[in-house]
Amino acid sequence: MIISRLKLKNWRNFREVDVQLSDRVFLVGPNASGKSNFLDVFRFLRDITKPGGLENAVKIRGGISKIRCLSARQNPDVEIEIHLSNSPDEKPLWIYEIGIYQEQRGFRRTLIRHEKVYNGSELILDRPDKNDKKDTWRLTQTSLEQINANEKFRDIARFLESILYLHLIPQLLRHPGDFPPSAKNLEDPFGRNFLERLAKTPEKTRSSRLKRIEKVLSTAVPQLKQLTFLSDDEEGGVPHLEAIHEHWRPMAGKQREDQFSDGTLRLIGLLWSLLEGESLLLLEEPELSLHAAIVKQIPPLMHSILSKSKKTRQVMISTHSADLLSDRSIGAEEVVILLPEQEGTTVQLASSVRDIHSFLENGFSVAEAVLPRTKPKNSEQLLLSL
Repeated sequence: MIISRLKLKNWRNFREVDVQLSDRVFLVGPNASGKSNFLDVFRFLRDITKPGGLENAVKIRGGISKIRCLSARQNPDVEIEIHLSNSPDEKPLWIYEIGIYQEQRGFRRTLIRHEKVYNGSELILDRPDKNDKKDTWRLTQTSLEQINANEKFRDIARFLESILYLHLIPQLLRHPGDFPPSAKNLEDPFGRNFLERLAKTPEKTRSSRLKRIEKVLSTAVPQLKQLTFLSDDEEGGVPHLEAIHEHWRPMAGKQREDQFSDGTLRLIGLLWSLLEGESLLLLEEPELSLHAAIVKQIPPLMHSILSKSKKTRQVMISTHSADLLSDRSIGAEEVVILLPEQEGTTVQLASSVRDIHSFLENGFSVAEAVLPRTKPKNSEQLLLSL
């Protein structure tokens, strides 16, 4: 399944959003337009299915006041609605809606204003129900996080809890002990425990994926050969990646991940994430630390990997890169443009903008047709402001 439509009200930068989504989604916009916050909607939905549920999902984001759009006025509720379909063109199999708010008095709890589930066009969950009204503490938990309540729509919970987000920071991977994880956030979004994920993968599957990654690395990083995974018994079974680095000496030297370049580590993380599972994958600026020639190959590389999957997999990418968006296979319906305005960020598909559609029909790339629209105003005056 994929998320084929997203509707938001009062979520962070966004006062109101209603956008159709494709298998691939490329988020573009100026700095501080809300690309990370857009992706965080899906992480939030994943978090409400995990231990701690709604309460923890709100807490790790600093409370509902940090989630709510600053432009929210008469209706301060935060609302999210997603449509789940087999493809962008099909009618939704499921629709999930949730609205939350904070009590003004008493415990100042985060409560559910409404929670609805549709199976096709049939409404199968509608909260608050009579039991919720008798005991408002029930409204501190979503039905998604309750096994005894989500039996009829457990497919939604399983889909959301499997969402994968990775924005690998090489320094965290090289020296995980120097950056202890937050006790309140069990997610590992920045790759601190990336090698542990590899260690938990069955050996046959892990070896197969690393072989495929090694083929890509042999082109992107010609000196690196024989990428392997090992567990160092001298360090208590600590997992490592190791490769042979060819150089001028007769005998090639071995390197571990703490000697790999930032670009190599980020490319390994990107490729592993694309090969890992069939869930929605969220990627932030995968172009970082990579050569422009490699960045240009990310979209066709994604297509090649995902097309071999048995099931449709959705990938959402935030990017500033003209090189990445220069790939002419990227359609206007795959590009979501974020533009900050006085009353919050607006969201629109590139395919809905007549000028962009015209440019693409005349042979321009998405980079040429879209990125000029996202350029910060007066950016040419940066030097003059010093």
